[in-house]
Amino acid sequence: MPLALLALAVGAFGIGTTEFVMMGLLPNVADDLHISIPSAGHLVSAYALGVVIGAPLLAALTARMPRRRVLVALMVLFVAGNAVSAAAPDYHLLMAARFVSGLPHGAFFGVGAVVATSLVAPERKARSVSLMFLGLTVANVIGVPIATLMGQQLGWRATFLAVSAIGLAAIAALLLLVPADHGHGETGGLRGELKALGSLPVWLSLATTVAGFGALFAAYSYVTPMLTGAAGFAEAGVTLLLALFGVGATAGNLLGGRLADRSLRGTLFGGLVSLGVVLALFPALMRAEWSAAVAVVLLGMAAFITGSPLQLMVMEKASAAPSLASSANQAAFNLANAGGAWIGGLALAAGFGLTSPAVAGAALAVLGIGVAGAAYGVDLRRSRAVAASATTRRGLLVASHLPDAVSAPDAGEPTRRR
Repeated sequence: MPLALLALAVGAFGIGTTEFVMMGLLPNVADDLHISIPSAGHLVSAYALGVVIGAPLLAALTARMPRRRVLVALMVLFVAGNAVSAAAPDYHLLMAARFVSGLPHGAFFGVGAVVATSLVAPERKARSVSLMFLGLTVANVIGVPIATLMGQQLGWRATFLAVSAIGLAAIAALLLLVPADHGHGETGGLRGELKALGSLPVWLSLATTVAGFGALFAAYSYVTPMLTGAAGFAEAGVTLLLALFGVGATAGNLLGGRLADRSLRGTLFGGLVSLGVVLALFPALMRAEWSAAVAVVLLGMAAFITGSPLQLMVMEKASAAPSLASSANQAAFNLANAGGAWIGGLALAAGFGLTSPAVAGAALAVLGIGVAGAAYGVDLRRSRAVAASATTRRGLLVASHLPDAVSAPDAGEPTRRR
């Protein structure tokens, strides 16, 4: 695999760390800025809002720029947002800085996925995307725990300074390892890109992302109370279990990339079915500590098997604007984060039990399978229509080249009797 993928993975590692570390630093930030925990929680929402807005917007605005320049510019914005977060004197400036930090997130993964697939042979595209996403999953295993510990020991501002340093390392790696002349962005203009993004297959692919990863976040958002209240773990042990989730996600990401290069749609359906089964079994698996630990690993693995296939599928459906579509898929991922957490919270608030968010997640996984099936049906109909049209054109072409004597007898030639 090209070394350029390492540069993309370093950027993904920094982005994944800053996205999830705030959840572990909420008490520290709340105490330092004299705000409540719920108010500090809005900093997580501010970042997610930045991702949703920034992903399609920045991808569209930079569509005609050389892609390496776009990636570097996005990381510069990422470094600036985290540096301002570290120096923010009050809650409101920190909120704005977190929003800015989220803006380049989706566009970086979107453009990065296009760059990754352009650097490898066609039969290794999904694997290249999974290697870029490896930085994101490894961040959950290494980056987030270390950054959280750093924030607890040295203060939360030190965490964001460290993340800024990772961003600077990513910029250096991008400049050194990503070819400057490997290709420009889309050249069809903004109207053409939006037209490519507006097709039904693209929207069905994005809807599959929302439903599939919504299933994950419906359960994962409430995995801590499940582990402590249902499985009986002490709070101190939850950090290790969340790292196990990252291990499962890393394994699933790499496995999904390899399998998707063989069968893109088969890997997608297999991942969604596996996710639904794991979530449906969660209430039973949460009855003992050992089975709960296994469930956390399987949850990460089943969910992230679908990551590369979904990213690659939406890029293929919008081949005229892959950067914009790929970035929009990251926005869909964050909508899944927010929507899944909301649906899981509804199940919990309704009094269905600590493990009810997982059951709600299983229902979302079934919905994702249905949406993916609808997308497959649309593809089949379009493929048949294209094949029928091609057959008709070939028939007309053959008929147009037949000699007149074949198509009609000469009027001046007498008809012979047998």
